[in-house]
Amino acid sequence: MASFLCQTVHEGRIYQLKLFCDKDYPEKPPSVRFHSRINMTCVNHETGVVEPKKFGLLANWQREYTMEDILTQLKKEMAVPHNRKLVQPPEGTYF
Repeated sequence: MASFLCQTVHEGRIYQLKLFCDKDYPEKPPSVRFHSRINMTCVNHETGVVEPKKFGLLANWQREYTMEDILTQLKKEMAVPHNRKLVQPPEGTYF
């Protein structure tokens, strides 16, 4: 894990997620859904879907963005103060 995830509830965890690109990609963003349970403000707590209105990169999608950009931004989002200390579901639980 990157150093900015140290001292967070996410340190040392592995998360599974799915990025789905439909026929409109890259003009429109892929859908992003966590398979692993995670507690973050941009993730729907019942479905695991990353909600575009709550995740700036998807809300302001540009065709130049890549899937790597999405993953990098999610990792950064885990480290922001309002997400980094949220109590997390037990590791190994899934949506």
